[in-house]
Amino acid sequence: MAELATIARPYADALFKAVGGSDAQALKAQLNSLAALAADEGLRQFADNPKVTSQQVFDLIAGIAVSKGLALDVKLANLLQAVLENGRLSALPEVATQFQALVNGSTGVSDALIQSAFPIEGAALAELVATLEKRFAAKLNAKVELAPELIGGVRVVVGDEVLDTSVKARLEQMKVALTA
Repeated sequence: MAELATIARPYADALFKAVGGSDAQALKAQLNSLAALAADEGLRQFADNPKVTSQQVFDLIAGIAVSKGLALDVKLANLLQAVLENGRLSALPEVATQFQALVNGSTGVSDALIQSAFPIEGAALAELVATLEKRFAAKLNAKVELAPELIGGVRVVVGDEVLDTSVKARLEQMKVALTA
């Protein structure tokens, strides 16, 4: 079976071209919400049932989305319909990821995952993000995640680059140096 990334790429590209960059930020949030719904194992089992039509699955997902206060954009509804008709509901989370990458690429913004042993908020977060934007030479959309196993410091992932200044990483470096 083909990789999910390969399956998701045409859907993400088509949505990005249909949106044309104008409503991309608004659709990004809606698509992420749909992807979270599609990741539900119970919903995927329902969708995989051969007795259930793609229209029934679409109606269920649209109903859940509306009950959560999410109004489906026409372009997203069309994407969801195409994904369901082709039996690719499991690829929707990857479609959301690739669409986000396309939007970020067009706006010059990169997603940054900041892992820290302790919560980072307010001025400290703003200062860290400003420093990281200089380091990575890009505007960053930062998301902070707690990772107590780091002991201290931060680990930052931007695209395929990793900046690890955690105590855990430094201890590992010392261990390697001492055993070499």
